[in-house]
Amino acid sequence: MPHFTVTKVEDPEEGAAASISQEPSLADIKARIQDSDEPDLSQNSITGEHSQLLDDGHKKARNAYLNNSNYEEGDEYFDKNLALFEEEMDTRPKVSSLLNRMANYTNLTQGAKEHEEAENITEGKKKPTKTMLTAISMSAIATNGVVPAGGSYFMISRALGPEFGGAVGLCFYLGTTFAAAMYILGAIEIFLVYIVPRAAIFHSDDALKESAAMLNNMRVYGTAFLVLMVLVVFIGVRYVNKFASLFLACVIVSILAIYAGAIKSSFAPPHFPVCMLGNRTLSSRHIDVCSKTKEINNMTVPSKLWGFFCNSSQFFNATCDEYFVHNNVTSIQGIPGLASGIITENLWSNYLPKGEIIEKPSAKSSDVLGSLNHEYVLVDITTSFTLLVGIFFPSVTGIMAGSNRSGDLKDAQKSIPIGTILAILTTSFVYLSNVVLFGACIEGVVLRDKFGDAVKGNLVVGTLSWPSPWVIVIGSFFSTCGAGLQSLTGAPRLLQAIAKDNIIPFLRVFGHSKANGEPTWALLLTAAIAELGILIASLDLVAPILSMFFLMCYLFVNLACALQTLLRTPNWRPRFRYYHWALSFMGMSICLALMFISSWYYAIVAMVIAGMIYKYIEYQGAEKEWGDGIRGLSLSAARFALLRLEEGPPHTKNWRPQLLVLLKLDEDLHVKHPRLLTFASQLKAGKGLTIVGSVIVGNFLENYGEALAAEQTIKHLMEAEKVKGFCQLVVAAKLREGISHLIQSCGLGGMKHNTVVMGWPNGWRQSEDARAWKTFIGTVRVTTAAHLALLVAKNISFFPSNVEQFSEGNIDVWWIVHDGGMLMLLPFLLKQHKVWRKCSIRIFTVAQLEDNSIQMKKDLATFLYHLRIEAEVEVVEMHDSDISAYTYERTLMMEQRSQMLRHMRLSKTERDREAQLVKDRNSMLRLTSIGSDEDEETETYQEKVHMTWTKDKYMASRGQKAKSMEGFQDLLNMRPDQSNVRRMHTAVKLNEVIVNKSHEAKLVLLNMPGPPRNPEGDENYMEFLEVLTEGLERVLLVRGGGSEVITIYS
Repeated sequence: MPHFTVTKVEDPEEGAAASISQEPSLADIKARIQDSDEPDLSQNSITGEHSQLLDDGHKKARNAYLNNSNYEEGDEYFDKNLALFEEEMDTRPKVSSLLNRMANYTNLTQGAKEHEEAENITEGKKKPTKTMLTAISMSAIATNGVVPAGGSYFMISRALGPEFGGAVGLCFYLGTTFAAAMYILGAIEIFLVYIVPRAAIFHSDDALKESAAMLNNMRVYGTAFLVLMVLVVFIGVRYVNKFASLFLACVIVSILAIYAGAIKSSFAPPHFPVCMLGNRTLSSRHIDVCSKTKEINNMTVPSKLWGFFCNSSQFFNATCDEYFVHNNVTSIQGIPGLASGIITENLWSNYLPKGEIIEKPSAKSSDVLGSLNHEYVLVDITTSFTLLVGIFFPSVTGIMAGSNRSGDLKDAQKSIPIGTILAILTTSFVYLSNVVLFGACIEGVVLRDKFGDAVKGNLVVGTLSWPSPWVIVIGSFFSTCGAGLQSLTGAPRLLQAIAKDNIIPFLRVFGHSKANGEPTWALLLTAAIAELGILIASLDLVAPILSMFFLMCYLFVNLACALQTLLRTPNWRPRFRYYHWALSFMGMSICLALMFISSWYYAIVAMVIAGMIYKYIEYQGAEKEWGDGIRGLSLSAARFALLRLEEGPPHTKNWRPQLLVLLKLDEDLHVKHPRLLTFASQLKAGKGLTIVGSVIVGNFLENYGEALAAEQTIKHLMEAEKVKGFCQLVVAAKLREGISHLIQSCGLGGMKHNTVVMGWPNGWRQSEDARAWKTFIGTVRVTTAAHLALLVAKNISFFPSNVEQFSEGNIDVWWIVHDGGMLMLLPFLLKQHKVWRKCSIRIFTVAQLEDNSIQMKKDLATFLYHLRIEAEVEVVEMHDSDISAYTYERTLMMEQRSQMLRHMRLSKTERDREAQLVKDRNSMLRLTSIGSDEDEETETYQEKVHMTWTKDKYMASRGQKAKSMEGFQDLLNMRPDQSNVRRMHTAVKLNEVIVNKSHEAKLVLLNMPGPPRNPEGDENYMEFLEVLTEGLERVLLVRGGGSEVITIYS
């Protein structure tokens, strides 16, 4: 709960220099209202609130809102302690009049509840596959302009920006490089297992160490193969193309051999027996015959199979496995042929858990469980559709091989779409047709036997093919070699393209190449990374993340195409017409789904790696402007958001100060008060809109360069002060017009400023030039007319910097009149910043003679509780007292000074000379800062200057001097205006109370009275504000914009 104290303030001043007559009658006040020519209050946004507050029981409060600016001597205004605010009491009622109703917050204009009701009324009036899809997207991007070296990286980076392009491109490079290592290891495995098993260097008789010896052989031969392939790539890409033709011929022959073998199997299937026990598949690696017994010398003896299932391998009366006893051992054809109809059994899926025995469903079997024997062929891993997708996916990762070598293509725009789409169509037909042929020719138990245990490790596809299994072995070997060469060719070029763009500084050296354009350094790095993969030898743990890199690349290719299509950028004119954004989004969705279906944790690892690269590039500041789609997307999103903001005024709950900070520039284009930006950054904390504006007086055509230089100066200062916002400089012929233009036109649509921040014109009293404070008051009037809030920082040089932190202290709020809640909201926002976080908020409000201080305390406690603002509250009682002699004398001095300045005029000669000097100065470029207007006052004359004295001029000069002497004589006999006396009384009394309570406060927030309606009192207005804030180190004068800015609703 807030803490409250009620303090009575006695008037220490004795003796009054003037007496005030009795209070006017209610009838007189009503008559004065009727005779008033003030504007209709019903047009003001606060009037609705005012009419709700003023009922029959608050007649006296209603009179307090009267606007009475012309007082004759002897009149008295009964609220003389607040006379400084009297001209705006109709729109900004005093706090004590509202506090009892404001505690429930049901009567404030455009508060949360009323805003929602208004909104409701307004609303009532208102009325192929992944690879093919990726290839289509890639074709559209590839035909939208020249595609130099870099392929997929170039497409993504130019479409989505350097951050996305660099992150995905580098991941794709790593995936391609490790894929080269995988292809080489695959070639070595085929070489050592099927082609030349005797070539193995390391051997082991121990079955447990056999796999380790095999890995060592693969490391040695893999390194040799890698060196040989790197040499081929180093010599030149043309030799790679020649080898590619040879490898392609071998692959085509292998594919044709499979088709020929499938056709031959329909009438002459190969002999490929599989041993079965009942419907269970047996391993043929350790058995001699596929039967329980065998004939030796006309004697029937148990076979090896008998010994595996019985406790004795010599006697028929031994105890055997129950399933072995009740089922027969049979031999079936592993490849029954195309005409066997086996496809009907293999058509449907049959996923098995790990450790399950592979069985033939159609075979006869006794319903006996039996024991699990190691001679059965078991499933080594739990199978599922996602697992099959992960196994099949590497076979389709080659669709980017052509685009990776885009720099070597004669016409990449033509070759990439045609070559990629035809390659996908061809390979898809081969893959799908082979799947169908295998299912129609080969037994299901053989297809599910991963290691070929049932067929003694023979190559099933080789057995099916015609004329010889060697065709498949040689074709597979050359196919993996060719894929490795393609990867070693494309990966260095991809790295070179990334390095040349200079988005990752430490990769810059890999952008160099030989005279013929071959990326030598990039090839060496690629070979080193591939060697790491070969030394690992077993890439079972690395392979899934490589698939993630490929999928991520495909995902962003689809995203790039979809984004460019939806944004409809003028430069998006691909020659390839058969694309659509929906297809790209479908391909992107499939890629994302496959990433998480295959392995969600590897997908997260791949995304984290790409994210780290993205943030690194962003941190290094990749200042590349490629017209990418992300920038276009930002523009479209900004346009959409601005149009949404135009639908209605901001809700009270969403209101925050959107600042227009008016800065002063000196003659050297330097900011005069940089702490004003510091205060803005502390108030905003990086949230919302901040516009920093300034005015240069002159001609735009002549001062355009100076305006750009000043804008850069302000932007550098904004960056130093960590102000996130925009800079707006205006070149105008007159300073006040420039300020008015800034206040009227800054912002766009719904993103416009609602608060103006400016500094107090220090030293205005000592300045002989009245233009400084006149420009200040003009800015206040323009801000008020625009219904904007105004924050005026006095003694801004004493405000803390961002590195200073107050360990203790108070932020004092003096709430005199209701301003929509600005005084409540501002200290809360300041406390969000580290500089003000440890300060406490104290709220002071003023109670008059007729106010109930106890009730005000209760109402303010309820109000602050609902606002969720922790603050210490103090109600200060200001009783009516006579106007002191000090106040009277202070007012007299103020008016005498003003009168003296009006009477003091230069002689005609001096005036002409001054005009000549002004003319000479204006012939040179001169910048004027906010707070000083040079061309609107009486010192500038338009008539022609004559430097010759005449008799008439001499007599006129003497008459002017005589008139000035009469004016000085009148100063000694003048009496101060009573309305000014009352205002000065308010300023003196309030200043006395504020200094007494807040002289040690870190910041004092105070209601700023509005400027007088009569411009003749402008100088007195400045004096009143000066007296009101005397003796305070840091002051923020706050003037609300006429709308509620804080609410109790959630």
